[in-house]
Amino acid sequence: MTTTSATSTATDGPPRLTRLTFHGPLSEARAQRIVERLAASGPRTVLDLGCGWGELMLRVLEAAPGATGVGVDLKGEDLDRGRANAEERGLGERVVFAEESATDTTRGPADVVLCLGASHALSAAQLPAKATVEALAELRRLVNPGGRVVLGEGFWQRTPTEEELAGMWPDARVEEHLFLGDLVDAAIEAGFRPLWVETASPEEWEEFESAYRSDVEEWLAAHPGHPLAAETRERVDAQRSTWLRGYRRVLGITYLTLVPVA
Repeated sequence: MTTTSATSTATDGPPRLTRLTFHGPLSEARAQRIVERLAASGPRTVLDLGCGWGELMLRVLEAAPGATGVGVDLKGEDLDRGRANAEERGLGERVVFAEESATDTTRGPADVVLCLGASHALSAAQLPAKATVEALAELRRLVNPGGRVVLGEGFWQRTPTEEELAGMWPDARVEEHLFLGDLVDAAIEAGFRPLWVETASPEEWEEFESAYRSDVEEWLAAHPGHPLAAETRERVDAQRSTWLRGYRRVLGITYLTLVPVA
């Protein structure tokens, strides 16, 4: 697991996401299969939108030695982590991590376009379901003919109850997400064919959700009297509650590998 990140001390706040390899419920086994399929298409260019630290992009570059990559994100801390990981793996001269918005980006088109949990960065729509549809149109613009898009996107596994919606994020609504069949239909309507449709397992979700908070939980246990402890505890407890009392086994994540129609 690649976990380049600053180490916290007793006077700092908690470390951030050092136990996550991917910023989402994505297992090593699934990531390897995705990378192998992408590399088999012979990409020369890779574009990662809302890349974070760009772990999947770096793995594609490792598997496709002639390819170059660009990762776009607004969070400088994550981009720094991506740059450090790239240098460590001998990929520094083949990848650019750009701190900029992905909205209306001019970075494409590319042979492989990755958008994992970041479709909101491609649309100004307030409703996530509408943003997904607009993002698919943008992804179609950004992929080269014969290329591949991997979209990691949320969907409802079933209709959430009112109690579950109340336990999620503020003002959560049924209309916020599509069901999986409707999401795939939207991809087809945007000009793609679905080469591969797969969804995160409960185990992948639990690994992600636990790893997402484990740095903070350990820090809180060791520093209960820290000036930031009360605020941090309230935040992480609220995050955990939205998962356990809200979207657990209700919200799914699909990884769609899409091919543009000629």
